[in-house]
This record gives sequence, C-alpha cells and structure tokens, in this order.
Amino acid sequence: MFSCSKRPVQTIENLKTAVNGESTASAKYAAFAVKAQEEGYDTIAVLFRAASKSEAVHAFNHKRILDSLDASDYVAKIDTIIVLSTEENLNTALNGEAYEVATMYPGFIETGRSEKCAAGVKTFTWASIAERKHYDFYKRAIAVIATKAETSLPAHWFVCPTCGNTYDDTYVTAVCEICMTKPDEFINFEIALSAEVIK
Repeated sequence: MFSCSKRPVQTIENLKTAVNGESTASAKYAAFAVKAQEEGYDTIAVLFRAASKSEAVHAFNHKRILDSLDASDYVAKIDTIIVLSTEENLNTALNGEAYEVATMYPGFIETGRSEKCAAGVKTFTWASIAERKHYDFYKRAIAVIATKAETSLPAHWFVCPTCGNTYDDTYVTAVCEICMTKPDEFINFEIALSAEVIK
C-alpha cells in the first residue's frame, strides 16, 4: 500500500518518535485548551483544541505508515503533561513547534529520502507544513496576550482530517493546500460550541 524500496530501519524509528511526539502534543494541547478556557481566553482555547486535533491526525498518519512497515504492534508513549498559565503554555507550544519545524521533521525527511521511503517522506512533510502554521498561530497568540488583545484572534478554526492542516476563518482555500481535501470535509472548531463539529 505504501512505498519504501526496502525496510527503512531508521525511518521506522523516526516514525515511532513522531507518533510519540504528535500524540503527546495532542494531549498537551487539549489540556492547554481547558486551562485557557478556565482563564477566560476563549479564542486561545479554540486554537488549542484545533491544534490538538491536527496533532492527532499527524499521529494517526504516522502510525498508519508504521503499520504498513510491519510495526503495527507499536503503541504511542505519551509524555507527562505539565499545565501552567496560558501564556506559559503558549510558549511551551511555540518551542515544541519550532523544534519540529527546524530540526525534527527536516531530519526525518532527509532520512526518509536516503532510505527511499516515499511514504515516510510524505507523512513527515505533511506534518511539517502544518506545524509551521501552528508556530505562526502560537506566535501571534503570545503577541496578543501581551497587548491584552486576545479577542482579536480568530474564533473559528478548521482542521483537514486527511493531513491535519489548520486554517483560521480569515483564510480557507478552495481545497486543502497540502492534500487537496475539500473544505466541506474539514473539522470545525468555534467558541460557541467549545468542541469539534464534524459536518
């Protein structure tokens, strides 16, 4: 089903690392969303919920490739979640995304290419593109908290269920710019519902 020229030993290990990281990020962002809601940061809570779902999609995609490489018995290892203030949580999230974008995924992609594992390269590339957007979203959220303008953040977010790409309500393309999924399949997150709504 997925293409790799031979058993990509290091890519398999990288996929396990990515499954762990994305599963942890999903759980962490869900917890951060609860804290943001408690502190009255409704728009940031929605952003964290959308990002949590995005990370869960990445973890699912990575695990699917693992399964295809005869590693279907692998179970994600989720790190301990530490929840602080929303501002601190945003900085934690920003640092995590920065590492994935600048270091983790570029290295994984390079290894996938050297091992001729197209499926690994694809899932890592999809996640990397979405993580770069998350980095920008968190950076903006930190800036508006500092200026006490949190309500200026988007209150409606969309997550592509195929690749995890994330959009706010100011910019939604005709099809997902990563995987070409149509927007009517996107998962919606908004303040009024405080949860995901699948149309």
